[in-house]
Amino acid sequence: MGNSTTASGSSAPAAASGTTGTVRRATGRSKTARQAPRSASAAGSRASGSGHAERVFLVQTAFAELGGSAHGPGEIAEFTGLDDSVVYRILQSGIYQRIFERVDRGLYRLRTSAAQLAFTALDHRLDGATSQTVLRELRMATDGGLAFLYMVAPFSGAQRQCVDMAVGDSDLAELGMTPRDVLSVTRSLRTGASGRTILAYLPDVLQQRVLAEPVPEQAGPGVFRDNDALLRSLEEVRDLGHALGYEECMAGWNSCAAPIMWDGAIMGAVLLLKLKSEMPVVPDGVIEAAKEAAAEFSRYGAARPAADQP
Repeated sequence: MGNSTTASGSSAPAAASGTTGTVRRATGRSKTARQAPRSASAAGSRASGSGHAERVFLVQTAFAELGGSAHGPGEIAEFTGLDDSVVYRILQSGIYQRIFERVDRGLYRLRTSAAQLAFTALDHRLDGATSQTVLRELRMATDGGLAFLYMVAPFSGAQRQCVDMAVGDSDLAELGMTPRDVLSVTRSLRTGASGRTILAYLPDVLQQRVLAEPVPEQAGPGVFRDNDALLRSLEEVRDLGHALGYEECMAGWNSCAAPIMWDGAIMGAVLLLKLKSEMPVVPDGVIEAAKEAAAEFSRYGAARPAADQP
């Protein structure tokens, strides 16, 4: 099959282990059904005597989990299990602290200053020299494959962006890769092994946004056009810890990708690309090399205990 993610003898990478328990399966459940376990968990925290600080974090997290542009206190209260009055007071206080903003009568959203916290948290996690070393090693281990580093786009949680590559002396234009490919086809999370790898670990609300998007016109013949088949492929990605792409983004190119996980969250994917004529079927050696490269990137972003802690 042209775009199966199945490969014999492979297992989920160490980078993704320990995270699959917190990642939901994409099963097409309703939004209410998806939220119920989270609300129950939040209510349980309140019953156990969680403090004001924990309630503030619950409200902040609700905005990320619910998705969408804005939410009212009632919706957030139902999602978190907190009282409406508690949520309202937190939102009002957050406005003065520049954490939330009121966008309409009774509707709030996170301020863009929240993004500044994220950028600060990511600072110094990975530098260009490090990423080049890992990608070049992947290229050597796969007999000259083209190695790419994709990360979740900073201004959209439902797209990807190529931030580094190791292609040797290859001219991407001569290989048939145009700027249009980079900016349209490879940006979508619907297409390619790296796109589906990232999509597999995103929250349901972001998955649904991607499923509602059209397949890029320039996508290859192996792209998943049926949403049910795409969702099944995401389950395979989580089960195996990698994705295989057969002419998904471009005709004549096959690929393998593995997830980069930082503190239990998907941050990007490593992609190994080779011509179909050179790699008609992705061998186990390429799969393991891609997963090891992704695990190396994951180790750079993993949380580490302070020196004075056990």
